[in-house]
Amino acid sequence: MRKIVFKTKIYEINSWKIARFPKEASDKLPSRGMVMVKCTINNLQFETTLEPDGLGSHWFRVSDSLSKEAKISVGDTISLEVESTNNWIEPEIPTDLKKELEENKIQKTWNSITTKSRWEWIRWIRFTKNPETRKKRIESACSMLKEGKKRPCCFNYSICTLTQVSKNGKLIELK
Repeated sequence: MRKIVFKTKIYEINSWKIARFPKEASDKLPSRGMVMVKCTINNLQFETTLEPDGLGSHWFRVSDSLSKEAKISVGDTISLEVESTNNWIEPEIPTDLKKELEENKIQKTWNSITTKSRWEWIRWIRFTKNPETRKKRIESACSMLKEGKKRPCCFNYSICTLTQVSKNGKLIELK
């Protein structure tokens, strides 16, 4: 895939710094769902996961370390060079899910599915603010993994699943 080059602003939502892709740039990506990319900002290269915004585009979180290294702040307009990659970054397993995988003795099964599938399970589990719903999803995930299911069923992969910056699967309006 060719590099996608565009400009965007650094926004803040609930103390998270984010870079949102213009729809025209996002349209050039291979998926409306999560995408792994290689990026360049101010000659700084890094790999990251793009989260769908639930509105037909993508965004990524600008960590404090990236902000510092690239010398970028909220409100800055940045130039981005982006290229999708098939190298999926290993997701951080939430503590509650990790505990259930261990208690159900299915860590080996978890490790046998693809990294992309692990991301899909985590995205499905985290797409709720309700602790009881999350607990039920973790229990269901463990049950389905025991049955040999590789990924969650009937899940809209183009929604934003990070409830800290989204509402009803859509990125909160940027200001």
